[in-house]
Amino acid sequence: MRAIVVREFGGKPETADMPTPEVGPEQIQIQLEAAGVNPFDKRIIDGFLDGKLPHDFPMIPGVDGAGTVSAVGAGVDDFEIGDRVVGKFLIPPVGHGTFAEYIVVPRESTIAKLSDEVTAIRAAALPTAGITALDLMRAAGVSDGQKVLIVGASGGVGSYLVQLAALAGAHTIATARPDDTDRMIRLGATEVVNYGRITVTDSPTHAEASELSVADSVRITDPGGIDVLFDLVSPPPVFADNASLVRPGGAAYSTIWSANEADLRARDIRGGNLESTGGAAELRELLRLVGNGDLMVPISNMPPLAEAADAIGAPGARGKTVIVI
Repeated sequence: MRAIVVREFGGKPETADMPTPEVGPEQIQIQLEAAGVNPFDKRIIDGFLDGKLPHDFPMIPGVDGAGTVSAVGAGVDDFEIGDRVVGKFLIPPVGHGTFAEYIVVPRESTIAKLSDEVTAIRAAALPTAGITALDLMRAAGVSDGQKVLIVGASGGVGSYLVQLAALAGAHTIATARPDDTDRMIRLGATEVVNYGRITVTDSPTHAEASELSVADSVRITDPGGIDVLFDLVSPPPVFADNASLVRPGGAAYSTIWSANEADLRARDIRGGNLESTGGAAELRELLRLVGNGDLMVPISNMPPLAEAADAIGAPGARGKTVIVI
């Protein structure tokens, strides 16, 4: 089968021929149609899990994938050949991922069947980013009327968070580049903070372009503060600045381990560093929202497998990249 592989930690992804994995007891073989790309894939390639989980090389990256069940092993009675499925698969040894034509996974994996309303391409963009967004919403307990700031709203997790917060009735403040403002509004953002150089007028006759932080911009537009911060991109000092906007009793979460949880507790702020733990139930909930038309899947790039190696880890994502297999 054709697959994208890396031959060592930090290696450059390339396409190659690999053996087609064979199904064993309690396993499912899936002929993949699409694979979602996440920032975590690049971290795995760079060795983030080295020493934590065993790895096989050449390593096939990829955690998210959707396709059709092509074989089932002994003991599998809840899936049949021909079932359309989507899943989130990080199974040791790492290196047998979704950037390939076939994958074999345990039957108890984070996997869900697809309805006719959801295509494989849309489904493949859901698992990691969508489940993370849903986990964040539930952890924070976002409710109607709360002010929610989403830093890093343009990417996959952020695009889902904007929509889920809007569905919950929140006043949603999203950060984005100026040319992405309209998309954020369409996703449900109430306000958009454009990061970068902003024109500041300090007198009727004087105006100049200067750098305003996200926190400074929000202090101007929302001087009373916010209830919830979801910061998906900021390093610790910037996260701390953004968290200073949160009112006592609110919540602040980082997905890249930038939060000083002791400092948050001292200010009566819930949250900290969230590691997504959602599984098949959360994936089914997301699929229900997509199937009902309540959640839009934000796909920005759909390279074919043969041309997708350079898309892994590409910066500046707006929405999701999905490899078409």
